[in-house]
Amino acid sequence: MKVTIAIPNFNGEKLLEKNLPNILESGVDEVIVLDDGSGDKSLELLSKFTIDNGQLRIIKHGKNKGFIPSVNELVKNAAGELVVLLNNDVWVERDFLKPLTKHFENSKVFAVNLHEEGEGPSVSFWKEGFYEFKRGEESGNIQKSAWASGGSAVFRKSIWKKLGGFDEIYTPFYWEDIDISFRAIKVGYEVLWEPDAKVKHEHETTIKRNFNARYIKWVQDRNQLLFIWKNITDSELKSEYRKGLVKRLFISGLGYWIPFLWAVYTVILERSDRIIRNRSYQPLRGFQDDSKVRSDLEVINYVS
Repeated sequence: MKVTIAIPNFNGEKLLEKNLPNILESGVDEVIVLDDGSGDKSLELLSKFTIDNGQLRIIKHGKNKGFIPSVNELVKNAAGELVVLLNNDVWVERDFLKPLTKHFENSKVFAVNLHEEGEGPSVSFWKEGFYEFKRGEESGNIQKSAWASGGSAVFRKSIWKKLGGFDEIYTPFYWEDIDISFRAIKVGYEVLWEPDAKVKHEHETTIKRNFNARYIKWVQDRNQLLFIWKNITDSELKSEYRKGLVKRLFISGLGYWIPFLWAVYTVILERSDRIIRNRSYQPLRGFQDDSKVRSDLEVINYVS
């Protein structure tokens, strides 16, 4: 299967200068970098790289559209059936692709996480009415993973398209990769973690440089709420969520009311109320014939 490496970039000139050479020497069929309206010299640097690297393509946004729309555009334009999503702050070993492609011989594998230094596979759990997650311990074994990172994982494009890609309701960032992974696992696909595909990821370099910590926390909390409203259909879990929400609103005060009201506004603004009302059916569209359906709890406990 043909492989495309896809990289969204915003003001990442220095990161690209450091990380792109190894990517271009990885033997991949195609590399696409989407510049999302950068104000630095990213495009000038990328133009220099294209001179000696025929597999490199550049997509340009005149103005910044955000991470999620950029990734969706990258996957849409990728020639490969396997799309490696890499943030511009990810450094790879030249041979990092070798252990990855074999997993996709199994048609039920949707995505495979790379092994970020110091991080194991992702684990999800339900706590006090909320869907939560953390990183598991590193090991030398191939393992299941609760989600595939939008900044360092390989995705099967045909299934990505069926799932509708990253849901732009989560714009500007966070939870979009957890959401698409939850939906894939829900309809019977697998998400894995490959220990031998080693990379180094300077997490949130771009986000922290362009957004303050309070705003980032509000985005995280808002998108967690949107995820639950969209994906959780189990009646007992919804009951636990309502109790947990009341607790957070009254204990956390204004710090949680802001993301809560923002989430409500997002649903109204994006006209996503219909999606949320019909969420019991949403994950199944296009999959009725070839996939089993896992319950919410089965997905949450996919990695325990």
